Amino acid sequence: MSGVNEKLPELLNDAVLKASVPIPDDFVKVEGIDYTKPEAVDMRASDLVDSMKRMGFQASALGQACDIINEMRSWRGKHIDELDEHDKKGSYDESGYQKTTIFLGYTSNLISSGLRETIRFLVQHKMVSAVVATAGGIEEDLIKCLAPTYMGEFSLKGASLRDQGLNRIGNLLVPNDNYCKFEEWIVPILDKMLEEQEEYISKHGSDCLDANTDVDSPIWSPSKLIDRLGKEINDESSVLYWAHKNKIPVFCPAVTDGSIGDMLFFHTFKASPKQLRLDIVSDIRKINCMSMEASKAGMLLLGGGLIKHHIANACLMRNGADYAVYINTGQEFDGSDAGARPDEAVSWGKIKADAKSVKVYADATVVFPLVVAATFASEKPSN
Repeated sequence: MSGVNEKLPELLNDAVLKASVPIPDDFVKVEGIDYTKPEAVDMRASDLVDSMKRMGFQASALGQACDIINEMRSWRGKHIDELDEHDKKGSYDESGYQKTTIFLGYTSNLISSGLRETIRFLVQHKMVSAVVATAGGIEEDLIKCLAPTYMGEFSLKGASLRDQGLNRIGNLLVPNDNYCKFEEWIVPILDKMLEEQEEYISKHGSDCLDANTDVDSPIWSPSKLIDRLGKEINDESSVLYWAHKNKIPVFCPAVTDGSIGDMLFFHTFKASPKQLRLDIVSDIRKINCMSMEASKAGMLLLGGGLIKHHIANACLMRNGADYAVYINTGQEFDGSDAGARPDEAVSWGKIKADAKSVKVYADATVVFPLVVAATFASEKPSN
């Protein structure tokens, strides 16, 4: 090659044929999947993801996400019997060893989609410690127990759908009748909750509203409301049903931003002058204390916005999460928290500087089923 170079102008030698530095031994060679090999036929999800790690771009990020999740879920600390009484906090496995407190966050569109069943699997088998969702992520789970959501097209015209009483979520369709059924179902529950609240206030006095420290009292918080709805729906297809059954708290700081908010608004007229009260301060205390008490904390975030920041801010209270996996399509150029990469959260103290973290730029409905198949569902659940 050097003989050829001598015949070229010096500018071309410098610009086009510049010599490379020696490649370090730890550099990984880019490789894809060789489908001619027997092991590539009908691959297991874990093998497929492992093969994607060396493909580059978001395939490699996906492989890294699965590695972090596997480390997050397999970490074990001390046995509870080895700890002093005041240190016996956080999450424990069935054998009594400390484990990572995993905060799962997701946006409402993902519950509207078929990803709901994947999320339900995680909650059903106690694979996460707490959930943060948007209002739609709460109500759509309940509504699907009452009536189905249907496939549509992104191109369907809004005006035509409005005339037909159909609501579009991307390429999904939700009939207005579904929300009518939801109203019929939830109003009697709100009536009963208000009755229990008023009985409690009558017994203990109005001062009981000032500090809601009794976890069993019917001075409701969003998480208590959601737990009650999960109990009342009594449907095994529901994420919230399993959250109630497994005592996994579901937080929704913007619970009024959706159909539930509409129902609560309507209920203020129906129940006037009485009013159902929701204490959001007790919930922020609850999620922040869960974070502070965690031996290790992990964030698994599907989508962005409120759910992403609420979990990250809870982890700030312990000087940062130990693990973080983001899956969303948000971009960082507009300065939004939704699009921010994990390193931005490091600057705020919401993720530790030495934490294992990655962002996968992808639609969660495409990649999260693969992630779960390669991690949480790669072995038979123990419960």
